[in-house]
Amino acid sequence: MIQLESFPQEHVERTLDEYIVSHSEKEPEYLAWVNRRTHVRLINPRMMSGHLQGRFLSLISHMLRPRRILELGTYSGYSALCLAEGLAEDGVLHTVEHDDELEDFIRENIAGSAYASKIELHIGDALEVVSRLDEVFDLVFVDADKRQYSAYYEAVLPKLRPGGIMLADNTLWDGKLLEKVHPNDKQTIEIMRFNDMVASDARVEKVILPLRDGLTVIRKK
Repeated sequence: MIQLESFPQEHVERTLDEYIVSHSEKEPEYLAWVNRRTHVRLINPRMMSGHLQGRFLSLISHMLRPRRILELGTYSGYSALCLAEGLAEDGVLHTVEHDDELEDFIRENIAGSAYASKIELHIGDALEVVSRLDEVFDLVFVDADKRQYSAYYEAVLPKLRPGGIMLADNTLWDGKLLEKVHPNDKQTIEIMRFNDMVASDARVEKVILPLRDGLTVIRKK
């Protein structure tokens, strides 16, 4: 048996990641294609949810069987496709992306999937789009501008049904939350503010999972 204690921490983490992936659901072939395209075509593919988190999003969606899903931050469309896997037969997923230069790439990825007819892509400011959507959501995934997380939370929570689930990505923010924060680091400051807000909000139940860069699972009471 390999004694992991004898290896550097980085090696241990990489070995554990490989073990976790090998003992989890395999990445569907179509999403593997989107994954490859994202790494080839986009500058920062790390922003994509990826295999392990994608399977978690799919699992949550299958458990809820939501009729309405809202996603803030589409990027390449990978996470939207994962979430769409669990939609009810008459379900719809609204996904919002601020960067209009990604629109063609996103639409290409969605168009070739089995869920193209169930995904509505909105290009624009997330808060403006949310204000226009007259929907009650069963599941929400927040992965957009980190400087707006608290505003997203307050805008979306009233549109989340009781018992509905909100997922917020990057809430451990590469461990920067534990360090001295520079006053100009607006993203880290806002993630900390968001985490404190959710932790003290009696309207919801919450838990932060150490999945990738931190994923907060929030259930509306």
